[in-house]
Amino acid sequence: MSAPDHDAAPGDDATPSLDESLRRVGKAGKDSLSSAVATAKSLRRLVVADFALARASLARAMVWMSVAAAFGVSSWLLLMGALIALLQRLGLSWLGALSVAAGLSLAITALGVWQTLRYFGFSRMDATRRQLKAMGLGDDDEEDAGPEARSAAEQLRAQQGGTP
Repeated sequence: MSAPDHDAAPGDDATPSLDESLRRVGKAGKDSLSSAVATAKSLRRLVVADFALARASLARAMVWMSVAAAFGVSSWLLLMGALIALLQRLGLSWLGALSVAAGLSLAITALGVWQTLRYFGFSRMDATRRQLKAMGLGDDDEEDAGPEARSAAEQLRAQQGGTP
């Protein structure tokens, strides 16, 4: 009543032969690989385009930042000139008025330097360094390491032929 499995037509719901199953698995593997390669190529094109856009945007941002800095400096100079004129008119000597303007400029400069150093501290990637150190990677700074680590590094260099 039922035909053997190997005699079944490809359209039937019967189980395919081992040879046919291997062909299907191989084809599915090739299709998956070609799909993964196409995805990787698309991702690479996207990353390249994204970096190109970022590079162009960074250049334009630098130009506009220069324009803003030039106008900011000229505005600050005019503001300090007006402050000096006002203080001189209120009865302060020229030396006193210039000193007040210079003191204000120095205070704002000090604030800017402090904030710059604070934000540069964030660029050290301390959390990433801690994670890499916990995993045993990175942290090649031997001067921060103890004497045992230095001697182990020297022994390793000697074994590798003196290359750092």
